[in-house]
Amino acid sequence: MEARGGERGGGAAAQAFAPQTLAYGSDALQGLDLWVPEGAKGAPLVLFVHGGGWKRGSKSNAVGRALPGHMLAQGYAFASIDYRLVPAATVEQQAADVAAALAYLLKRADALGIDRSRVVLTGHSAGAHLVALVGTDERYLRAVGLSFADIDGVMPNDGAAYDVAKQVAQAGRFMAGTYKEAFGTDPARQRALSPTAHASAPNAPAFLLTHVQREDGVAQNTALAEALRRAGTAVEVGSFPGEGLRGHMEINRKLGEPDYPATPVMDAWLKKVLG
Repeated sequence: MEARGGERGGGAAAQAFAPQTLAYGSDALQGLDLWVPEGAKGAPLVLFVHGGGWKRGSKSNAVGRALPGHMLAQGYAFASIDYRLVPAATVEQQAADVAAALAYLLKRADALGIDRSRVVLTGHSAGAHLVALVGTDERYLRAVGLSFADIDGVMPNDGAAYDVAKQVAQAGRFMAGTYKEAFGTDPARQRALSPTAHASAPNAPAFLLTHVQREDGVAQNTALAEALRRAGTAVEVGSFPGEGLRGHMEINRKLGEPDYPATPVMDAWLKKVLG
């Protein structure tokens, strides 16, 4: 699977150093943009998974403009991935795509200037759910020859479907159809796609759960944090200003801006986890 043309920027620093656009699978949506600090031979990797209700969004328009450049400035390689979307694909296949994208990069780590021993997964909204799922249910990593030992940490950003059944039950009219389309109505399947249900050990070694002040998001992040702590997994929670959909969008759009409150919290956690 070779590099694709059509490189894009994302933030001031990233625009000055355009990403490589790579294909990690045969589907048109199995692609990623990769930024690596110029001259790096072993940069820690931060892999980002976009949101969009599991059915929309892309690596080009659903990542905050500041984040790629901010990661480069911190010395990290940054990958923003696309993945197959509902209804053409299932949420299970989306989690498999996250694992496949990571495996693709780690297999080529030396050539790409990445340190495969220092890796964090992050994502926003539906992407937060997907990275939390991959970080608690090891079968997705095992399917591509990886394990939790290949991940140093997971940073889900303002997700709210960590317990799918509870999220579906609390969904208002605006989101009910989205959850039904993604997760169906079978309780066993909903549980299988719930990171909180998988959070008994083993898990990825460390989590940073960030969220704004949405009632369902606060409850879901609190429950996931408690489940991870019961399993002995290191977990920190960052609670930030912002209400409703506006706050949900803002934490994605502004993360990486130096004056946004979540940015220094993220930076301190990444430094601790990645060294």
